[in-house]
Amino acid sequence: MNLENITIKKEANIYYDGKVTSRTIYLADGSEQSLGVMLPGEYTFNTGKAEIMEMMSGELEIRLPGESDFKKLNTPESFNVPANSSFDLKIKTVTDYCCSYI
Repeated sequence: MNLENITIKKEANIYYDGKVTSRTIYLADGSEQSLGVMLPGEYTFNTGKAEIMEMMSGELEIRLPGESDFKKLNTPESFNVPANSSFDLKIKTVTDYCCSYI
C-alpha cells in the first residue's frame, strides 16, 4: 500500500531503549498513523486512543486486553486495541508495523 499526501513528523518515537521505533505520519484527512519497527523482545504498550495495529512482517505473539494467553500472529495480520488499555507482545524476529489511531 502506498500512502499519498502525507506529512511526516521528523522526530522519531523511541521506546524500550531503541528496540521499538516509529515515525508519526499525518494523512490528508487529518488522521494519524505511526510506521515502525520492533526488534526481538517482550513489550507492553498502553493506549490512549483506540488503535488498529497492522503487523506487516515478522514473527510475534500477542496478548490482548482481557486475554490470559498469548496467540501467534501470521503476518501480515491486523488487530484492534481498545482505548485506555494495554496489550503485550513477544517479538521473535524484526517486525514491521503500522498503527492507526481511531
